[in-house]
Amino acid sequence: MLLEDQRYMQRAFDLAALGKGKVSPNPIVGALLVYKGRIIGEGYHRAYGEAHAEVNAVGSVQPEDRKHIPHATLYVSLEPCNIHRNTPPCTLLILRERIPRVVISCLDHTPEVDGSGVQRLRDAGVEVVVGVLEEQGRRLSNIRNTFVQQCRPYVILKWGQSADGQFAPKAQQQFWLTNAFSKRLVHKWRSEVDGVLVGYQTALTDDPRLSNRLFNGPQPKRVVVDRKGSLPTDLNIFDGSLTTFVMTDKQVPPKFIPTNTKVLPVLQQGGAWPKQALQALADQGVSALIVEGGEKTLRAFIESGCWDEARVIEAATFMGEGRPAPLLPVAPDQSYRLGGDQLFWYFNSLNLH
Repeated sequence: MLLEDQRYMQRAFDLAALGKGKVSPNPIVGALLVYKGRIIGEGYHRAYGEAHAEVNAVGSVQPEDRKHIPHATLYVSLEPCNIHRNTPPCTLLILRERIPRVVISCLDHTPEVDGSGVQRLRDAGVEVVVGVLEEQGRRLSNIRNTFVQQCRPYVILKWGQSADGQFAPKAQQQFWLTNAFSKRLVHKWRSEVDGVLVGYQTALTDDPRLSNRLFNGPQPKRVVVDRKGSLPTDLNIFDGSLTTFVMTDKQVPPKFIPTNTKVLPVLQQGGAWPKQALQALADQGVSALIVEGGEKTLRAFIESGCWDEARVIEAATFMGEGRPAPLLPVAPDQSYRLGGDQLFWYFNSLNLH
């Protein structure tokens, strides 16, 4: 693997990340054209239904550099699409522009693509390199690949805990552990997903808005698990400002539904309810979901194996007696300092594609 290919692929990843929260359920993708060590064009998938990264990269090439396109290398974070939906296949663009070499990080596991884009280019004589910084590329594309392969959202667990591993005080009351910087980061994460889920008790005790108020970006849909449909309708999540899904037991009868709220009667008793909830949310176009707790809801997702990432923010505060935080069956993959807090980032290796 050429170091030059790795360097330009990292740039493709950086470009792809600019589309987070804006292209769902499409994948985030970045692309750039390089001619003799110089980037002559770059782009990313900016919004669902709009031009793909490869189109934007070619379109950004200045008139004086267009003559170099048939001699350039195209770097793409994800396999170019080979199907015609909202936009034409990017493989046709590559062939029409006579781009001779394409470097890809990982395959797009959308059933109609899944290697066919690579094969179409190779059959036409294009040199195609696959697997540059593949692990990073897979993680970047895991939201899309989880959605199309498992027909469920990519699930990110998020919670805060004290330095001695406590989730919250024993009494059911709102209690802030983490600092303002961590709180703003959580709002950034909300801007990058389609939905944020909490359980009945969290909705009742904390009365959260579950919105992105501290970062410039899109708003998520709100999801609350309310088996009996008994939450008060004057809670913040029912203020009508954002789309809200209420997950209930199948036997719950219809009753008053607040503005901009949809009841999804899909849950059943037993440990399988997270899988049922995720299938229902996928049907609503939710491809990425943050589960923000409380601990009973988080443990249900962990015990059912229905999680892909976990982001745990540990405060410097010691709580002493409290309710223990959930435990994950894997060690953290990464950790970062957030002022006085520390972020631990976990990945469920069983769900990596």
